Amino acid sequence: MKKKIDVKKHVLVPKHQKLSEREKAELLQRYSITTSELPRIIKIDPALAGLNAKPGDVLMISRKSATAGTSTFYRVVVNG
Repeated sequence: MKKKIDVKKHVLVPKHQKLSEREKAELLQRYSITTSELPRIIKIDPALAGLNAKPGDVLMISRKSATAGTSTFYRVVVNG
């Protein structure tokens, strides 16, 4: 029997958080962009397990950085 690994608990996997529709609208307005201008992430990415992310949702990804402390990135969910 294979041991199931929770990818989200791995030290190298950054925190992923789904934005609400309000947060998504504020983000797009703040940077004057559309979702098509954001980098993409495939909805079957193992790091998205449990987030119930659907195509069109925007994720905030927080990574630890040696120089900046924490770096924040945004990705839009797409079908693979």
